[in-house]
Order: sequence, then structure tokens, then C-alpha cells
Amino acid sequence: MRTEAPLLAPVFRSEGQARLLATLVLTGDELSLTDLAERSDVAYATAHREVARLLDAGILAERQVGRTRLVSANAESPLVEPLREILLITAGPAALLAEALAEVEGVDFAVLYGSYAARAQGVKGPAPQDIDLMVIGRPNPEKIYAVCDQVEPQVGRPINPTILSQAEFGEESGFLSHIADNPTVPIIGEVPWQ
Repeated sequence: MRTEAPLLAPVFRSEGQARLLATLVLTGDELSLTDLAERSDVAYATAHREVARLLDAGILAERQVGRTRLVSANAESPLVEPLREILLITAGPAALLAEALAEVEGVDFAVLYGSYAARAQGVKGPAPQDIDLMVIGRPNPEKIYAVCDQVEPQVGRPINPTILSQAEFGEESGFLSHIADNPTVPIIGEVPWQ
């Protein structure tokens, strides 16, 4: 089944292609097709087809290790660096925040919400001007703000963190109901309302 082009980056042929490229180009990892499909949240058959197209275009490189086929961004392709810049702005917030927040103690779960999350989930509307991040747990707030300060220049948009304890998250509020009723992008952990 063919998916539509992602709203945040309609230059890509599909949402799956954008996620595959983000997984490889933004991390610099070398992955098997199975691992790539899993980390990109696409079907193996889709990963196989998209990787074949990207290999033909010279954007990806591959090597065989035993029976395993490993793929990575092709460092020699003149297309990879411009793609990295586009991916940082479109898919980068989720990937970079997940990586940075994983290093912060006390984060039970984190989620993106608001206009960025809505566009990332395919809801039409104007381009997001900022990125809304909710962190639940007992992290040191200074470390959360430092993560946001570190990621902001890479993704080209301000990141607005909201930090709540588990108790605060458990209370009923219009704000939390609104977030639960609208698209979100999980960053760390399982979000209870999904």
C-alpha cells in the first residue's frame, strides 16, 4: 500500500521513505534491513523496495556480512548532506530528542504534541512554527532545557518543553485532555492514552 508524501517534507515520495532515510542519515548507523524496517516502523517489504530505490540513486551504500545485508547512508553521495539538512528539520526533532532525552535520568516518557505532531501524523494545516514537547517524570528541569537548547539549532525551530510529574499527569485537566485527543509523536516510553 502506497502512503502519501509526508506533510512535513513533501519532497519525499512517502512517509515510509522519509522515516527510512531519517533512520540512516541522521544516526549514521549501519543496519540490516530487518533492523531498519523495525526502527523506521515500516513493513519489511516496504523497506526492501525503498532501500533498492535509494541504492540505485546512490544515496545509500550496502555491504554483505555473512548472510546479512547492511545498509547505511553513502558518505560519498553529494545528495546525503542536503538530505540530512532537510531531514533534521522534518524528522529530526523526534529522532534527536529521543536520543538526547534517553541520557536524562528521571524521564518516564516523553511525547511531541501540537502542530508539529499533527503534521507528522498527516493532519493538514500550516507549517509548524515550533515544537511542543511534554516530559513526564522527575527529571532535572535544567537538563531538559539543556536538551532543548542543544536540539533547537539543529532542527531550526524553538522547542517548548512542558515537564510534569506522574501525579500532575494523572490529574484531570483540559490541557491534558486536549493533548490526549489530538495527534502525538511518542519520543520515549509508552504514552498511556495511545
